Amino acid sequence: MISKRQAELLPIISLLFVACIWGIFWYPLRLLNDAGLNGVWTTLVAYGAALLLGLPWLWRYRHEYGQHFWYLLGIGLASGWCNMAFLLATLEGTIVRVLLLFYLSPLWAVLLGHFILGERMSNYARGVMLVAMGGALMMLWVPELGFPWPQSTADWLAISSGFAFALANVLVRMKQEISIANKAISAWWGAILIGLAWLVFDDISMPQVGYDIYIGAIALGLFGFALATVAVQYGVTHMPVHRSAVILLFELVIGASAAQLLTDEVVRPIEWLGGGLILVAAFLTARHQVKE
Repeated sequence: MISKRQAELLPIISLLFVACIWGIFWYPLRLLNDAGLNGVWTTLVAYGAALLLGLPWLWRYRHEYGQHFWYLLGIGLASGWCNMAFLLATLEGTIVRVLLLFYLSPLWAVLLGHFILGERMSNYARGVMLVAMGGALMMLWVPELGFPWPQSTADWLAISSGFAFALANVLVRMKQEISIANKAISAWWGAILIGLAWLVFDDISMPQVGYDIYIGAIALGLFGFALATVAVQYGVTHMPVHRSAVILLFELVIGASAAQLLTDEVVRPIEWLGGGLILVAAFLTARHQVKE
């Protein structure tokens, strides 16, 4: 039996663990990429290993696919794109910039909640959206063009990953009766489907690397992605949404610190300023539920 105090601490610990994993997982991904296993194949191997681990639960809750097939498909594809796009963005772009652009996700969540769930936006929510948009404009401003626009493939991937993350959360909210196991597993098979489609579209051949590299990707899937997915589902299930969202922002602190220690990447002052506005907007959104 766990005490009430322990029951309150476990979700917090779970989410802090997730924030640490998401903040540093780009580093082993870059090591695998440098060893010859590109991001798409790493995704397939890592999430394939996680899915194998989840097969018993997938079978146990298979009846949910008959009841909620389209929702689970939507959750899987949105989560899959979120994971794939974020992974590739961290390989191609500046870590801090990718993390900051990803955290436009609360802005997308408010908009999707308004248009899909019919949630009314308060004046507070509109104000927070303006703050986030102002930060995005600063980060994406292109002096040569004279207007804001994503400056690289990594920018597009980071922004679309945040949008997909928000979409997946909205779909999850629409069907609360779906089990935590299927929510987690959907993210895994969704990433695999997106990865397979990417292989076909981009005509990516199988890398010729040693077995030790594949074992590294499998270990990353089992002890990184799988654990993080289960931990985040446990944390957000046992904690109010506004609290869990604030704790997950710790990922940015971990990611920025790791990038400073492990890379020579430079973030421009205007990017820090714009990113700071996005972070403030994400924090305020997390602390305030859309009402009225």
